[in-house]
Amino acid sequence: MRVAVLAGGRSSEHDVSLSSGESVREGLAEGGHEPLDIRIDREGHWTRDGEPVALEPSGGLLGADVAFPVLHGPFGEDGTVQGLLELLDIPYVGAGVMASAVAMDKAVFKELMTAHGIRQVDYVAIREGGAVTLPPPVFVKPARLGSSVGIGKAWSEADLDGALAGAFEHDPLVLVERFSDGLEVECSVLGHRDPIASQPGEIVLTDSDWYDYEAKYEPGGMDLVVPARVPEPVREEVRRLAVEVFKLIDCSGMARVDFFVEGDTVLVNELNTIPGFTSTSVYAKLFDASGIPYVDLLERLLAIALERHEEDRRYRH
Repeated sequence: MRVAVLAGGRSSEHDVSLSSGESVREGLAEGGHEPLDIRIDREGHWTRDGEPVALEPSGGLLGADVAFPVLHGPFGEDGTVQGLLELLDIPYVGAGVMASAVAMDKAVFKELMTAHGIRQVDYVAIREGGAVTLPPPVFVKPARLGSSVGIGKAWSEADLDGALAGAFEHDPLVLVERFSDGLEVECSVLGHRDPIASQPGEIVLTDSDWYDYEAKYEPGGMDLVVPARVPEPVREEVRRLAVEVFKLIDCSGMARVDFFVEGDTVLVNELNTIPGFTSTSVYAKLFDASGIPYVDLLERLLAIALERHEEDRRYRH
C-alpha cells in the first residue's frame, strides 16, 4: 500500500512532527508498505523530495492509497489538514474535521465534557482583560496549542500576570486551570465504532515539577510506568473514560487521553488526536505494553482509515 506520510507543519511542534514522521515511515516500510515522505515546512509549503506537491480537489495525493498525517498542533491537528484531505478525497488516518477541531480547542473540549458530566479540574477560559476567578496555584495555557507550549504555572497572585502574558503570546483565548497534585495518567485509544483502550501509564517526572515541554521531549525528562500505579478499579475507570471521551467527540483511529488521578477520583484533562508517534512515544508504548507492537498498530490504523472512508462514501451529500 502506498501511504503518504505528512510531517513537519507550521506549528511550534514542527520538529516533534518530523521525528514522528520518520518513525512512521520506518514502521510502514517494515510492514511492507511504500511510505511517501511529504514534508510541510514552517511556512506551509508541501514538498516531496524537494519538489512542490500539487493539490487538486478530488485528485488524491500522489497516487497514495491512504494519507497518514503526523502533524502536531495548529495547521495539522486542528481539522484544517483533515478538511483538505477530505477535499482531496483520500482516506486518512485519525480523527475527522469536527473531532480534530474540538479536541484542539481545549475550551470547547472542556465545555463539551462539562455538558456530559465528565469530571475535570476547575477551570475558566478568558480573553485579554478578562477576570481570573480561580485562586492560585493554577496552570495557565493557550487554549489551542499542544506539547505544553506557552504553559505557565502561577504559584501565587504575583506569578499570575507573567503566566497570562506568556500564554497570550500564543493565543487570544487562554485557559486557567486549578492545580492538581494528583498522578498524571495517560491512556491510548484505538478504533472507530468500537474503540479499545490500552493499559494506562503513569508519568513520573525526573527533573521538573510539572510536565512541561522539556520533560516531554528531552531525554530522561520523564519515565512512563505501565500499568499506572493505581488500584485496578481506578485503572479500569481510566480506560472506560478514555473510550467514552473518544466517542463523545466522534473521534476515529487514534487518540491519547490524559488524566489526573486524585486518590480514587479520575479527572479528564485533555484528548490528543495526533499524539507523538515515535516507537518510544507514550501512545505507542502503551499499546506495545498492551500487546499491540508498533508495526501492528500502524497496520490497524491504515485499516481503520480505509474503513471510515468507505463508510463515509455510502452517504449522499
